[in-house]
Amino acid sequence: MKPDTADDLALLVGELELASPAELQEALHDAGHATDAAAFGQALVRRELVTGFQLERLLKGERRGYYYGRAQILYQIGAGSFARVYRAIHRDTGGILAVKVLRSRYSNDPDKCRAFRHEGEMGQLLRHPNIVAIDDVGEESGTSYITMEFVEGQTLRELVKIRGALDVPRALDVIAQLAAGLDYAHRRGVTHRDLKASNVIVSSTGEAKLVDFGLAGVDESGDGALGRIDQPRTIDYAALEKLTGMKDDAVRSDIFFLGTIAYLVVAGASPLKETRDRNERADPQRYRGIVPLAERCPDLPKEVVDLVSRMINLDPLERWQTAADVRRRTELIIARSNGAEGAEAPAEAALQKGSLMLVESSQKAQQVLREFFSKLGYRVLLTENPQRALTRFASTPPPADCLVLSTHALGEDAVAAFNTLTTDPFLAAVPAVLLLGSKQADLAGAARSDGRRRVVQMPVQTEAMSRVLQELVAGTA
Repeated sequence: MKPDTADDLALLVGELELASPAELQEALHDAGHATDAAAFGQALVRRELVTGFQLERLLKGERRGYYYGRAQILYQIGAGSFARVYRAIHRDTGGILAVKVLRSRYSNDPDKCRAFRHEGEMGQLLRHPNIVAIDDVGEESGTSYITMEFVEGQTLRELVKIRGALDVPRALDVIAQLAAGLDYAHRRGVTHRDLKASNVIVSSTGEAKLVDFGLAGVDESGDGALGRIDQPRTIDYAALEKLTGMKDDAVRSDIFFLGTIAYLVVAGASPLKETRDRNERADPQRYRGIVPLAERCPDLPKEVVDLVSRMINLDPLERWQTAADVRRRTELIIARSNGAEGAEAPAEAALQKGSLMLVESSQKAQQVLREFFSKLGYRVLLTENPQRALTRFASTPPPADCLVLSTHALGEDAVAAFNTLTTDPFLAAVPAVLLLGSKQADLAGAARSDGRRRVVQMPVQTEAMSRVLQELVAGTA
């Protein structure tokens, strides 16, 4: 029943536990008991006791749809053919969540409900910084839902639509992140089968995250022109695999469509005609008619063109065979571009000894240290953020063989990150070096070293540093 008076609305809000009795009494006192429900509702919104979305439902007398599991819905932030997405708050922790809710018209369709839950269950198996984390999968009042990590940002499709092609360093960073997330999933036997730019979220801090694992199973179940689709995947994947003669080529199909995303970020336009028409999406000419990247973007570096072009090669045997291959090649290109002229040979030689992730915020210090470690025979990855480095090393596989934290510009922040390695069980096996500047010996007393972690004071002889790294990377320390 719709609430007519302020008292009616206050009673309903209290019953739904959207506000406490004390908060409602104070609001009623300020508004006056004669206020009608709509006016009192606006007062509740101004006091931030309810949201506009909640008020709209309350004034209709609706009693469902405010909670899914431990998540309280605040407002809608997105919608698709099969689900709506809401911003929510965790009732126990106060943390912000995203909640995906299957549309009500599919609630009585067992196949759609099963496939939707399958998406969430697949996602719960994956914990990686470049994959949106799934928190809970369940059913509330006959409606299936998935609660997940909330990412403040926008889809990659929206980002490119607004900004156009990304600059090469930013584009390579996005490609490397997505390849790392996809590699992690593939190593656990999970393929995406619906890779596209709208299924990538780019956070406000620059992290790229894959979403919607398993959603393709909801979208398509078969097509007359393609034959029955036995494995859940979009019609785009089915058409590609029919064209190439490789049925259920899950991993390499993922790599192809990761390549279409890579093409988009460096060119500002998709290599495939974007359409919702099923016949056009199943047409082989859609794949044969891709404009070569070198022709569309003649000023792109050749190694970037080669990276992306190999990802979207129509011959699966000529494609990159694993996401790990894509990640390694992308990181190698990044390492070369960060180095001095003529750094190509050391970068290649670095593959012989292993790789290091160097954490240092000073560009001048980055350059000096990168050249130093490259001459020792290591491939060097660079980041300025110690916490982001720890997050990367908490994933499997790790991004490098050893973590090197420099205190030159980061000071105590580098020491704190170094000490975290000895207290966090997910980081216990990470070999690391804390590199102290020549005038920073006082920081050594705060550092906690052990068999896997070493503190090194600069300047240091190349032989001594090489010996430390060999012991740590080989695990003989």
